[in-house]
Amino acid sequence: MPHLALRDRDAIVTPEGLIFRVFGYTHPPDGFICDLEYAPEQLFKSNNPKAPRLGGFYKFYEDEAWAFLKEKFPKYFIFHKPLGLKVIGVRHQYIAEVRRPHESLRRILSKPMKDKLIRALHEVLDMTVYSAGVPIEEIGVFGSLLHGFYHHDFSDIDLIVYGRDNLQRIRCLLQELYMDKTSGFYNEFCDDSPVRGKTWRYKNLSVEEFVWHQRRKLIYGVFVDKLSNRHIKVEFEPVKKWSEIYNEYGEIRKVMREGWIKALLRVKDDSDAPFLPSIYAVEPIKIIEGPSVTDLKRVVSFLEEYRMQAWKGEVIYVEGNLEFVETSCGSFHQITITYGPRYYEQVVKVANNEVY
Repeated sequence: MPHLALRDRDAIVTPEGLIFRVFGYTHPPDGFICDLEYAPEQLFKSNNPKAPRLGGFYKFYEDEAWAFLKEKFPKYFIFHKPLGLKVIGVRHQYIAEVRRPHESLRRILSKPMKDKLIRALHEVLDMTVYSAGVPIEEIGVFGSLLHGFYHHDFSDIDLIVYGRDNLQRIRCLLQELYMDKTSGFYNEFCDDSPVRGKTWRYKNLSVEEFVWHQRRKLIYGVFVDKLSNRHIKVEFEPVKKWSEIYNEYGEIRKVMREGWIKALLRVKDDSDAPFLPSIYAVEPIKIIEGPSVTDLKRVVSFLEEYRMQAWKGEVIYVEGNLEFVETSCGSFHQITITYGPRYYEQVVKVANNEVY
């Protein structure tokens, strides 16, 4: 296959109809590291009430995708040489179709406004993207809008913002809209209603801390749509522009786990914090528990809840896996926040006045 350039949030459809989401920007030469998001009902069904989608698709939650692929489609694991293990991914020869978020939005906007959700989408774009002066070519859609199985009465509006500069423009405008009580927009995390009544599993992050961090990210909004009489969730997902992407896979020689670590760190650079994986360049203040390494350079989070969690200059409390990273340019340590058995013990949060 000729060279195929894909980036985070692009979608891959396989010959079986499985829909994968490309994850991040660092990939081996023979394929793409992915998450499996949807499968046709002929292949997979879930009892999760949130899983069904229009068109006979089901969405995967938690570890369902891993178990499904391991049992039925092991070919959708690829070897990650630096990690020394297999991860979910799609090799080039198994790609039947590619769906790009910005192209899907362009197609949606070129057609008549056929339903209430698409009308709301147009209104949201007018109030945010166009008002902020962001080129529409640097906006995309993901989720059910990308794949065409949205429900006009229930689906959210999931947008992608390409590039740091455009993200900053959108966030500034959203802050103004949230402050204007007549704008028809409000911050989804203006209170704890998004998580109220749900089972709370995080061990080192309280509900109050979670809501506080989510609120100041500004990218999670709600649009009050008068036409449908709905409060529609609107997300502005940050994705890198092509000019901002650097694939470091070929430079990483080895990544080795060295145990669990708890640390207080100061953020030195947050420029990659909005993206996935989220990367925070840090300097250690105090190693509270775990190996006392002196070359701890960064925190890398593969979890959406910990992106944009802290800004440059802030002190953060972090728990996660300590890793030794060897590259062609040298070696260092990092703390990685990712999927695994200690998922809910991991944390990245702005440190408060607690004694650590």
